[in-house]
Amino acid sequence: MAKINLNVNGKKYEVDIDPDTPVLWVLRDHLDLVGTKFGCGMAQCGACTVLLGDDAVRSCVLPVSNVQDKQITTIEGLSAEGDHPVQKAWLEHDVAQCGYCQAGQIMSAVGLLRKSPKPGEEEIAAAMHGNICRCGTYLRIRAAVMTAANS
Repeated sequence: MAKINLNVNGKKYEVDIDPDTPVLWVLRDHLDLVGTKFGCGMAQCGACTVLLGDDAVRSCVLPVSNVQDKQITTIEGLSAEGDHPVQKAWLEHDVAQCGYCQAGQIMSAVGLLRKSPKPGEEEIAAAMHGNICRCGTYLRIRAAVMTAANS
């Protein structure tokens, strides 16, 4: 066990935890931030995506010791009112069906737009490629990212 200092959604936390614990479980089980979902546990589906600085990362395989004092943003920290441009575009395009993957999809889209504010369709497809949507709303996801980029 070790004391790890975290900066999540602009708030400081200290957790006493095994340093190899994945960030996903720290967020869900210790900080009660359950918007980030467990999907595959192997960084293959994207449901657990959060932002580390401006980078979209898979929290299910990222040891908490690797993020000490770095800025982590979860879906809960994106916008208190749900009015981030990506969230608004998601609603406009009626993207979510079951919704399970959507937090990870949104965080990947935000990470892309922070690095490339006006991406083309190929760049959007490449950035979103690792996020699996069981409902198959990929065309609406891409349209929503494009709308957010143009807002």
